[in-house]
Amino acid sequence: MSISLLRQQLLLVDDEEDALLELAELLEGEGFCCYTATSVKLALLQLTQHPDIALVITDLRMPEQSGIELIRRLRQHTQRQHLPVIVISGHADMDDVSDLLRLQVLDLFRKPIYHVRLLDTLDSLFPKP
Repeated sequence: MSISLLRQQLLLVDDEEDALLELAELLEGEGFCCYTATSVKLALLQLTQHPDIALVITDLRMPEQSGIELIRRLRQHTQRQHLPVIVISGHADMDDVSDLLRLQVLDLFRKPIYHVRLLDTLDSLFPKP
């Protein structure tokens, strides 16, 4: 697909590699350019290497650092503090939800992800050309 037909660059973060690749394949089929990371450390590296990333979709529970830690780091970074973030989780509790609200996440999706709802959200953010 030529660069001019791509909709937006997205960063997908999940420690479950199969889920990560499945989501990337789905979104690339919808015209998005997807970068992937299996940890917060790799996600921050991807964000540095690809400054045009327009949205982050991150898992909540990951070894080492959580998705909440990633979002906190983004909110502290002046150039990335308003970057939209969608969180995916199979284990979010009320404390997580309050943290996510404070960190101004765009949406929270439960795993397994209902793809139609995710695509509707992305289509409203980034309309098809």
